[in-house]
Amino acid sequence: MCGIFAYLNYNVNKERRYILQVLFNGLRRLEYRGYDSAGIAIDSNSSDPIPSSSSSHSSTVSPPPLVFRREGNIESLVKSVYQEVAETDLNLDESFSVHAGIAHTRWATHGEPAPRNSHPQSSGDGNDFLVVHNGVITNYEVLKETLVRHGFTFESETDTEVIPKLTKFVFDKANEEGDQTVTFSQVVLEVMRHLEGAYALIFKSRHYPNELIACKRGSPLLLGVKDLTENMNNASAFHDEKFLSKNDHPKELFLSSDANAVVEHTKKVLVIEDGEVVHLKDGGVTILKFDSDKGKHGGSFSRPASVQRALSVLEMEVQQINKGKYEHYMQKEIHEQPESLTTTMRGRLIRGGSHKAKTVLLGGLKDHLKTIRRSRRIVFIGCGTSYNAALAARPILEELSGVPVTMEVASDLLDRQGPIYREDTAVFVSQSGETADTLLALEYALENGALCVGITNTVGSAIARHTHCGVHINAGAEIGVASTKAYTSQIVVMAMLALAIGGDTISNEAKREATIDGLIDLPNKVREVLQLDQEMKDLAKLLIAEQSLLVFGRGYNYATALEGALKVKEVALMHSEGILAGEMKHGPLALVDENLPIVVIATRDACFSKQQSVIQQLHARKGRLIVMCSKGDAAAVCPGESCRAIEVPQVEDCLQPVVNIIPLQLLAYHLTVLRGFNVDQPRNLAKSVTTQ
Repeated sequence: MCGIFAYLNYNVNKERRYILQVLFNGLRRLEYRGYDSAGIAIDSNSSDPIPSSSSSHSSTVSPPPLVFRREGNIESLVKSVYQEVAETDLNLDESFSVHAGIAHTRWATHGEPAPRNSHPQSSGDGNDFLVVHNGVITNYEVLKETLVRHGFTFESETDTEVIPKLTKFVFDKANEEGDQTVTFSQVVLEVMRHLEGAYALIFKSRHYPNELIACKRGSPLLLGVKDLTENMNNASAFHDEKFLSKNDHPKELFLSSDANAVVEHTKKVLVIEDGEVVHLKDGGVTILKFDSDKGKHGGSFSRPASVQRALSVLEMEVQQINKGKYEHYMQKEIHEQPESLTTTMRGRLIRGGSHKAKTVLLGGLKDHLKTIRRSRRIVFIGCGTSYNAALAARPILEELSGVPVTMEVASDLLDRQGPIYREDTAVFVSQSGETADTLLALEYALENGALCVGITNTVGSAIARHTHCGVHINAGAEIGVASTKAYTSQIVVMAMLALAIGGDTISNEAKREATIDGLIDLPNKVREVLQLDQEMKDLAKLLIAEQSLLVFGRGYNYATALEGALKVKEVALMHSEGILAGEMKHGPLALVDENLPIVVIATRDACFSKQQSVIQQLHARKGRLIVMCSKGDAAAVCPGESCRAIEVPQVEDCLQPVVNIIPLQLLAYHLTVLRGFNVDQPRNLAKSVTTQ
């Protein structure tokens, strides 16, 4: 749930001012992952080595690194760093030909937001070892007790602090026991043997100047490589050996939780796999594979063999992660939906000709469609918005495939240890592809032998790598914490999944063709509904002082009610509840009075007459109604002058949730801005939930 970042320049002079700017900008790109505290570590201004006293063999260490930590967002950290620099003799113009800096932005899990709980966490006085961490160490209490018995003092409430202290313990023990020099990677590999849980870690040490170590298990991490000689030679091709091997080429190396923080520097990246240890030293990159069975043998450390990995090229542009003409990322991403939906469908809808049927092509699934059709059931597994998107797509998948479809919240499936069978197809839906509960559910489904399908927005993510097959939604980078364009793209991908699984049976032909036609025209309909922006802003002004909001939906639009309510509570910090309209008389009706605002989704579909009945019953109890209806239906659905109508274009029933959610996204956005809250960084939340 946190963001970690590192920058190492090799054989190229960079001023401390520039290094700070790179670290700060890296954190700004990752701030959506957590923003309640932040910190960085850089080298101090003395470059003279100091003789080491912690080792029996001859070695030197660099002076203690400088650590800056601050409660609050990234800008609070930036301000405090420059303020501290002004009060000391730190020279921002000092140049380093080699320098390694690390940075962290935090979403608190263990310990309140405070400088002592911020990262980098330290091994103790002198900052011999520093660590930034994304994830949760589940056995930290046991490790902490052991380290306390060995004389270590803890200053924070974090689970992370055990890691640098354990690293120092391992390092000191190794140097006491033998005269053989122990490498940084050997120390980290030994530390990993003792850690349980999910983590992505970056280590910096004064005992190993100008080196960095990164490792991961479960949490995302990637390496970016920028060889500066390439720019001089105008070379378009690149070779992994040249980029990763030790050489004197001037280069910049980046480690990051997300490609967003790297793309402005380089597009050449390596997605670090679970169990890999990446050692940056002397301009080279060494990748070692962690083996829990290998450790110390006869008092000395084993030396694992290095592995060869290929670099890949990021398919994203810096413009995608900038706000452009918009004030906020959420606003930008809502208004990008015509384009993001077009990109999601590009190359996947086959219009057919005079003698050819319209069809769908999902390349990532084509080899597994027969298996999916023969499934005993299809199980959708997700959390939050991704769960709601799957719920919106369930009816069309049931209708076209004839296969029973069940829904599982990932955490609840794990809590219950619910049955998953070999004959099941389990579909895992996650924007980031790194959602912790969804990943654990994937592990559980794989153990039980199910066919596992991934639907994610992130190429190379853990879910994309570990499922048997899948579909990338191609919605583009989503920075705002509240998901908008990823939700609508997920629904469209799952509608296309239903079309692909349903095949070309004659009984479904009319529905299939109407759905494909609807998909082709959907971006235009979304463009049309976005024109309600000002109307939603006016409605938000009427609701600005409200404490609660109910949203009633049914059929395809039960998911719309849940997702609309989720958006309002996420960003506007207003209590809101999505309710299945069929359950209205089983409790929720007791809440209805003339003060409580109620949104009823009553667009034209098979449930329309039932929703008309719901509206009449709410009106009879003086409900304060806001009705979302199809264009031209306002007079038919609004029973009185006090009722407010939101008219949206009508589309095929299975695609109506894509159109219907957009006014509610706009309402949540404007409510938040008018109430004075940060729409891109809602309180207590972070974008990518990589901790349980």
